[in-house]
Amino acid sequence: MIAENQWNWQQHDWPRFRFDNSALAEREANFLLHGGFLMGTLLHFREDDKSALTVELISDEALRTSEIEGEFLNRESVQSSIRRHFGLATDTRRVPPAEQGIADMMMDLYRSFAAPLAHETMFRWHAMLTAGRRDLKNIGAYRTHGEPMQIISGPIGNPTIHFEAPPSAVVEKDMEGFVNWFNDTAPHRNKALPALTRAGIAHLYFVTIHPFEDGNGRMARALAEKALSQALSQPTLIALSQTIQKNRNSYYEALHRSSRDNEITAWLVYFADTVLQAQDTTRRMIDFLIQKTKLYDRIKGQLNERQGKAIARIFREGTEGFKGGLSAVNYISITGAARATATRDLQDLVDKGVLIRTGALKSTRYHLNIETRK
Repeated sequence: MIAENQWNWQQHDWPRFRFDNSALAEREANFLLHGGFLMGTLLHFREDDKSALTVELISDEALRTSEIEGEFLNRESVQSSIRRHFGLATDTRRVPPAEQGIADMMMDLYRSFAAPLAHETMFRWHAMLTAGRRDLKNIGAYRTHGEPMQIISGPIGNPTIHFEAPPSAVVEKDMEGFVNWFNDTAPHRNKALPALTRAGIAHLYFVTIHPFEDGNGRMARALAEKALSQALSQPTLIALSQTIQKNRNSYYEALHRSSRDNEITAWLVYFADTVLQAQDTTRRMIDFLIQKTKLYDRIKGQLNERQGKAIARIFREGTEGFKGGLSAVNYISITGAARATATRDLQDLVDKGVLIRTGALKSTRYHLNIETRK
């Protein structure tokens, strides 16, 4: 049995969240400062480089927000769909419904972030996220089922209930309140809230109501990014879901701790710190792209086809690179080269200053010779 008034939405003050503004003031200032810096940096990019970074960031967010929920999608399919949205060249692959749906939702968020929130916005996102699903009663609509919406674990006969959402009968009313709150607290409105505060509340408020049969976590993170984008007056392009996914357990623990009371300072501090970490990840990705462009400019026309293929593959691994570095076996797998040819190619890349070699014999590894800020 669930104890009466166990959850935050059962409290007398729901949904009047309480928090300590002073705990967030410095974080709010840092977000605006770093957000302006990132956007300013992008203004100096060549158009093709800016497009490449935008596609990479949106694709990664699409993949990571799905991975948080335990759904692992195909990167190439997601990127192909997003490239088509931008009118960029891509292959002719058939994109599966799940990959197409998350790509469509992320692009809708990117393009319409400034628009006021409406029920129809979320219905549209939900229909995109659940494209091809046959197991849901309500697609593109709030849930209506009579049984409790619970997050549980453990055996069927004796489950642990981590959270129970408001009953379906009150979802429409709660969501009307949420939409009004979201729009009333937007920048330049009478009840405007600081960026991180508003985004953190939006996430918690929405996910508490849990208005859809599925997809609530992904939509909560999208709504938080919409709030952050509105604060900056342009898409944030920050690696929010990537940052959350790296420490998913902490994310769920923070949500769980905030599900029983409407004093939410701890949640807002956690969420604000996560956003600031996401900004830093994006900054490192921008640095990485700048260094990539400089490297390609320096070695233009100097690589053979095998070397060019291998370097492009390393860059696709992003800022983390190959775990432990590129090995000769990796190089052979990527290029199809014979071992002797691979050895010559790799030595040539070291001589040209493209790669740095570490280790010896079977422990020899190669890393891109680029510098990015930590």
